Amino acid sequence: MQHFGVVHELYSPMPGRFKDYIAVPKPNMYQSIHTTLLGEKGTPFEVQIRTWEMHRIAEYGIAAHWAYKEASYLGRKQTVRVEEDKLAWLRETLEWQKEMEDPQEFLETLKTELFEDEVYVFTPKGAIKVLPMGSTPIDFAYSIHEQIGHHMTGCKINSKMMPIITPLNTGDIVEIITSDNSNGPSRDWLKLVKSSSAKNKIKGWFKKAQKAENIEKGKELIEKEIKRIGLTHADLFKNEYIEPMLGKYNYKNIEEMYAAVGFGANSPVKIIARMLQEYRKEHQEEDIEEKIQALSKNRKPKPSTSGIIVKGIDNCLVKLSKCCNPLPGDEIVGYITKGRGVSVHRKDCTNINDLISEDNRLIDVEWYSEDEKVSYQADIEVNSNDRTGLLMDILKEIGTTKAKILGVNTKTTKDKIAIIDITLEVENLDELNKAIKVIRKVDSVYDVRRKK
Repeated sequence: MQHFGVVHELYSPMPGRFKDYIAVPKPNMYQSIHTTLLGEKGTPFEVQIRTWEMHRIAEYGIAAHWAYKEASYLGRKQTVRVEEDKLAWLRETLEWQKEMEDPQEFLETLKTELFEDEVYVFTPKGAIKVLPMGSTPIDFAYSIHEQIGHHMTGCKINSKMMPIITPLNTGDIVEIITSDNSNGPSRDWLKLVKSSSAKNKIKGWFKKAQKAENIEKGKELIEKEIKRIGLTHADLFKNEYIEPMLGKYNYKNIEEMYAAVGFGANSPVKIIARMLQEYRKEHQEEDIEEKIQALSKNRKPKPSTSGIIVKGIDNCLVKLSKCCNPLPGDEIVGYITKGRGVSVHRKDCTNINDLISEDNRLIDVEWYSEDEKVSYQADIEVNSNDRTGLLMDILKEIGTTKAKILGVNTKTTKDKIAIIDITLEVENLDELNKAIKVIRKVDSVYDVRRKK
């Protein structure tokens, strides 16, 4: 304490800014005595006094200190026994590991605690906060309280308004400005903060605040993918298909999977693809094609109600796949399903291409060529520069063809591009092509295509 007596005689100490880390060491075993003094011009500065042994720990970290600390005894080197309090610090690091799912995150945290230099900054009331070198007011706000960080909108450093990304220096006095109307932290903050505590609190906010929204978005994306491949929710969402998928991606439950998809951490295509693997395994166990052929032997083929003839099969349940909506004139192929008869796809359908390896489940089908009229649905997409009267002109042109309009859905992008989805009822591919041709003639339309 003699040294502090000298500096306190030379400069005036600031009340409440004396820290004895020797009597009460920090969790990382840092020891020193700190006092803040007022300079000749009223500028505060800090004085730290410690032994050389304490300085080694402060400069190189406790791990390095333990590794090199040795004592000479009778001409031989013997490693000094590590005290119980040091082992307690190691136990604390193990607790951090349990709380952090990412191993890399734990290593970064440990590195920060052990080796990084620190800065000492103050609240307006004189409370000191110890932060990693390079920390910003964002780190400072979260060191005070989690809610202070979440509602932070600005800051003052040494009584001056400063950007919240300003690096802090030892001796800075920081005041955090908050607002109840704050939208919460930004994702960019994760790249700016230096303290592991601040990073974990920011990540926790996003997980909690957006979980419900991410779950709903994930459900929507999953259902859209199921519809795209021509199946239903009931077809795939069975425990025997769900459990392998959850195990593959280490999800605790179905909601966690939905949240991951909604957040963008995983894609609905990968999720459904894994469930399809189990779905197809189960359906391959039964040789449906063989059963159907045995029942239909020596029967004369007749068209189904969909206008489709299945080779060698009479009175077979036939369903036109919604993923590609085949029309008379399209080259088609049949896929034998479990319990739902034969699903008919266009030969260029992406889904049927994925099933080519399952040759035992593919079957020849053809369009019925009699005069009986059968109507089919077809979806087209129109892309155009947006303008007044655009939709009216398109519908007027479609009215000149035999195609019937079943549904229309429009949306306009920020770039004033109109995207119009139209569902038509036609008898064959020629009628659809005629409808597409007349739409292309409409002013401002630059692309019309059949949706797959």
